[in-house]
Amino acid sequence: MFYFSKSKYCDFRQCPKISWLKKYKPEEYHIDAETQARFDAGNEVGDLAMGLFGDFVEVTSHKAGGGLDLDKMKELTKQYLAEGRDNICEASFDYQGLYCAVDILRKNGDGYDIYEVKSSTSPDHYVYIVDTAYQKYVLERCGVRVRRIFLVTVDTSYVFGGTLDISKFFRITEVTPLVEEELKMVETSLKEAEKVMSAPTEPAVDLSEACRDPYPCAFFGYCTRNLPSPSVFDLYGCFFKKKLELYHRGVHSYEDILKAGVKLTGIRRMQVDYALADKGAYVDRAGIGEFLKTLSFPLCFLDFESVQPIIPQYVGTRPYQQIPVQYSLHILQTDGTLAHREFLGRPEEDPRRALAEGLVADIPADGRVIVFNKTFECNRLKELAAAFPDLSEHLLRIMDNVKDLLVPFQKGYYYTRDMGGSFSIKSVLPALFPDDPELNYHNLEGVHNGGEAMELFPRLKGMPEEERAKAEHNLLKYCALDTYAMVKVYEELKRVVS
Repeated sequence: MFYFSKSKYCDFRQCPKISWLKKYKPEEYHIDAETQARFDAGNEVGDLAMGLFGDFVEVTSHKAGGGLDLDKMKELTKQYLAEGRDNICEASFDYQGLYCAVDILRKNGDGYDIYEVKSSTSPDHYVYIVDTAYQKYVLERCGVRVRRIFLVTVDTSYVFGGTLDISKFFRITEVTPLVEEELKMVETSLKEAEKVMSAPTEPAVDLSEACRDPYPCAFFGYCTRNLPSPSVFDLYGCFFKKKLELYHRGVHSYEDILKAGVKLTGIRRMQVDYALADKGAYVDRAGIGEFLKTLSFPLCFLDFESVQPIIPQYVGTRPYQQIPVQYSLHILQTDGTLAHREFLGRPEEDPRRALAEGLVADIPADGRVIVFNKTFECNRLKELAAAFPDLSEHLLRIMDNVKDLLVPFQKGYYYTRDMGGSFSIKSVLPALFPDDPELNYHNLEGVHNGGEAMELFPRLKGMPEEERAKAEHNLLKYCALDTYAMVKVYEELKRVVS
């Protein structure tokens, strides 16, 4: 018998190779901590949505080992259908090996409506129609009349008032006509899937837009393993569609790019040239000098860490709003004196007011604020100013004084081969200081990037005291390195023009 689930079907419709690799080469599946955190948050949203229509029954059951007990879930679903329950959550069905679980199955006359819950903020994703069409196909073959189909997504205009109102947190959109049209594709797709999944050899599917649409593929590293490094997919500031176009023309390596006469300008030209011939460091002293002239002491090197909870935790915040919870500040005086200030909030309470007050106290009114990629920090400062009018004048002055340390690198004033066409602080720092263990993020404990910091902060709430103290220490050390790194980068810019 051919066994297939809803998630496998959606994978197959994105790219047949995804489903095949998950079955036969699961060890090649790689996602980062930030992506996993999004998956976990999606489960949290699904649990929250169960109460949308009042009383409900849930069929989710687990085996002794912790895995889902699908047989038990299917039995409970049949029982609740027979009892005529109004709202059945995770209703589970199996038709000849085709399995699906419906987020919310809501009684509607002599039939049922399907409510598919997504942590997305928009219902306008074709994959959701593919998903619900598969559900309708399975349910109708199990004898359930499906009347209407809805997507339940997150409404980012909702402002949390202290008690979560899920009727306003969620947006419900009917997609029945779209699903009816997509339903015509299901049977043909399943027949093709059965052929692919039963074959012992990997499907001959080349790279395509499906590598990024609708989701970045976790097997992309596997599927590009035989490409040269660096490859056309490493080109800076180039749309994925253009990279694919070059790839399918046989342009894979940087040598191929030059042989094919691909037009390269600015940073991309420099990226390719320096990768093919290690020319040391390119330094535009005039450009760097002009940038340095815009700076004035004291120099305040600032970095925020934030969380982005789907379900808002603090009064006055919205779903997915970036909430600054931490900052590091290194202040460099004219005489070379370097002072450090820092703040780390507590997840149990809204950290924004205390953080904003800390910024006002720590950053001198005449200080030139240095950040790396100013859009993020400036947006947070603007939001804090709006949230706390009594602090807004000072916060907006801080924002007006921001200078972006990214600029000299993004404009190509300073470039080395080791930057690899990337200008994040995580790329620039090791390129400029390859042998300094003090500036190596890999030497940090527990937190090595912003994604890990974002994932760790909310978990502080439930940690034992000793474990929490260590985690807080790790968060502070990570953020401190971000601003100390900026100090060192600034000093290097000064050095190369002196």
